[in-house]
Amino acid sequence: MSEYVVEAKNITKTFPTGRGEIPVPVLRGISLQVTAGEFVAIVGPSGSGKSTLLYCLSGLETVSSGEVFILEQPLSRLSRPAQATIRRDHIGFIFQSYNLIRSLSARDNVALPARLARRRVGAKAVDEALEQVSLSDRASYKPAMLSGGQQQRVAIARVLAMRPDVVFADEPTGALDTHAGGQVLDLLAGIARAGGSVVMVTHDLQAAARADRVVVLRDGATHRTLLRPRVEDVFAALAQDQPAGA
Repeated sequence: MSEYVVEAKNITKTFPTGRGEIPVPVLRGISLQVTAGEFVAIVGPSGSGKSTLLYCLSGLETVSSGEVFILEQPLSRLSRPAQATIRRDHIGFIFQSYNLIRSLSARDNVALPARLARRRVGAKAVDEALEQVSLSDRASYKPAMLSGGQQQRVAIARVLAMRPDVVFADEPTGALDTHAGGQVLDLLAGIARAGGSVVMVTHDLQAAARADRVVVLRDGATHRTLLRPRVEDVFAALAQDQPAGA
């Protein structure tokens, strides 16, 4: 039995540029493994392919070649309904734009994925998730009544209530101030400490340094892998071999 919750084997991703034109390669043969309880950050210059990699690892994008496994299940060999079942039952996704339903309260936003999946997530689990993100007193508030940091914490509570095996986070602190961003990172680290896996894309080097492992991408390929790095280590890895003035 594999020890990996997520595994990518030599994956590539290309995007068409127009009729008759050569597709543009975005990912170039990336292999990556994520174990239970591990917090992994993916960083890289703009255009390095980090967001595309996150979407491919989560199954929201298909790969052009290679294979992605979630809990040993090869995504490319599964039907669309089977892939949807894996995402529903085992994956949580935290979007930078929060993806909250504006007409629903914080409590109803947290409960919604379970209801759509027809899973038995009771009111107690929803309230506990809101308590974990310190928003019990905002449970009845709609998104427009919440700050950006509070909305992001609702999005995390939505994931906590579902208790997925792996959480994918796309720039979860990108629109937040330092204090709110720190709270979000504490929550993500807590998911990993509780035995879940977290894969986060970020441009924030301090956020990346909170991870157990940092994967540095460049031109769609793995450039460096850092274990429990300092901020200075991540900066040096990003700056290494960069053209002058880049």
